Amino acid sequence: MTQLPGLLDTEAIRKDFPILDRLVHDGKKLVYLDNAATSQTPRQVLDVLSEYYEVHNANVHRGVHVLAEEATALYEGARDKVAAFINAPSRDEVIFTKNASESLNLVANMLGWADEPYRVDSDTEIVITEMEHHSNIVPWQLLSQRTGAKLKWFGLTDDGRLDLSNIEEIITEKTKVVSFVLVSNILGTVNPVEAIVRRAQQVGALVVIDASQAAPHMTMDVQALQADFVAFTGHKMCGPTGIGVLWGRQELLEDLPPFLGGGEMIETVSMHSSTYAPAPHKFEAGTPPIAQAVGLGAAVDYLTSIGMDNIARHEHAVTEYAVRRLLEVPELRIIGPTTAEDRGAAISFTLGDIHPHDVGQVLDEQGIAVRVGHHCARPVCLRYGIPATTRASFYLYSTPAEVDALVEGLEHVRNFFG
Repeated sequence: MTQLPGLLDTEAIRKDFPILDRLVHDGKKLVYLDNAATSQTPRQVLDVLSEYYEVHNANVHRGVHVLAEEATALYEGARDKVAAFINAPSRDEVIFTKNASESLNLVANMLGWADEPYRVDSDTEIVITEMEHHSNIVPWQLLSQRTGAKLKWFGLTDDGRLDLSNIEEIITEKTKVVSFVLVSNILGTVNPVEAIVRRAQQVGALVVIDASQAAPHMTMDVQALQADFVAFTGHKMCGPTGIGVLWGRQELLEDLPPFLGGGEMIETVSMHSSTYAPAPHKFEAGTPPIAQAVGLGAAVDYLTSIGMDNIARHEHAVTEYAVRRLLEVPELRIIGPTTAEDRGAAISFTLGDIHPHDVGQVLDEQGIAVRVGHHCARPVCLRYGIPATTRASFYLYSTPAEVDALVEGLEHVRNFFG
């Protein structure tokens, strides 16, 4: 077995994830390398979810009976855990949504409806990047179309990094908001936050960071990032689906209008007008994803018990090994950085002229689960002149042996297609 410095005790960790023991396709051991899409869920989270529904299930905030009080305590306790996990100055800055896409849409709509000095209109500009997930492109396109604001973006270098050579031309005095991904879900690139934030602050622009591929894999400190909003999602960090997070600076949340209207987000309601509850409830209309938030809180406990720095070291070692092994495969081309420095644990590649969908299907027959397609980042594929990619992505339970299985699987793909 390959031994690498910095690895976690994956044998022990994998025992927490029952699905990793599955056999697929006539007894083949599952090799799960699709973590950038959805991570697997440990027993510690599954048990908390089961206990919630078996013992505590009720709506939150509105009841005085024991179940409602217990559910409320668990839900708000999850908010406390997330706030600590990302080093938020206040728990009230943590808003629960159903995913990162909703979090980003929430911000885009708030800014479209806001009063000055935050309002986006036809005299302002919005800046994104060419490597964004569609969830951080489409909401800004919609806002641009609705308001007349000009949409601009940073391009990509040939090696899969942001081209910031014209940063002062892209981010100008007219820029109202700069929204970008911390770690690319398709390229694996870790972006230079400090340089972008510094320029945005020079012109007074708000900064929105999509941390969906960062929060599960590295220590998150929203204060150190110096952003105004940070979005991420639970199902990529050992939590359940249906729960996302938007962190926003307190003063912004106080000043900006709500995105959705309904129960719980109000203070008073008459037939003529309404006033709104303080943040975070101002942005959590209706029955929230209660069980999912409780599950996310359990996932935060689990990741914290292992240590985010330890997880980052483990993933770096596995990713470095994977890059090296993949570059040994004839005709394989990594789309994105070809070193393990300044990159995350998602590696996209092409294999000669074999279509990625065919690569993925043959790998699946061997029990190897990867992702194929545009990865909701079609502009990246257009930039590099490729129809799609195959993506392998790793997490705290990934092993060098699984990397070896992937490489062996790709040799089988090459042989299969002659």
